[in-house]
Amino acid sequence: MTGREKKEYNDLFFVCSLIEYIGRKTKNHRNVITRAIGKEKLQHLYDLADVYHSENIDKLSDELIAQYAIEEGNFDNVAAGKYAIPTHWDIGKVYKRLIVDVAEKQNKEPIDALMEVYDSWLSLKIEDFNSSIYYESPGYLYESYCVGEVL
Repeated sequence: MTGREKKEYNDLFFVCSLIEYIGRKTKNHRNVITRAIGKEKLQHLYDLADVYHSENIDKLSDELIAQYAIEEGNFDNVAAGKYAIPTHWDIGKVYKRLIVDVAEKQNKEPIDALMEVYDSWLSLKIEDFNSSIYYESPGYLYESYCVGEVL
């Protein structure tokens, strides 16, 4: 481990932030992005995140949008936000922490946990920037995720 956290956690953080960036750019729910890109390519992005992280995120997102024919949606949570909007990096960190908890505590591979989390009810709550759920502690989010409702 170099730095403050495991390399794998930082790689996951990058992939989650990229998903958020593409979702904002295309105005789609984040599970639309994960489904369009698919497990195999998400695994590839995760495996080579340290390389992709040095690329321009606009260029990389444009390439993925084109490659996977991600169409413009009508979900614009940034424009709908009434308060300060968290950055794509902020939301990437929220997802990374939740996915790490799911993967480690439920003995799942990181990309399997990623796909599951983005397809969950909690992802829709995290996407609502007018709520404060994305500010909650990682433990609270994980426990809520496990019981299937906000505690």
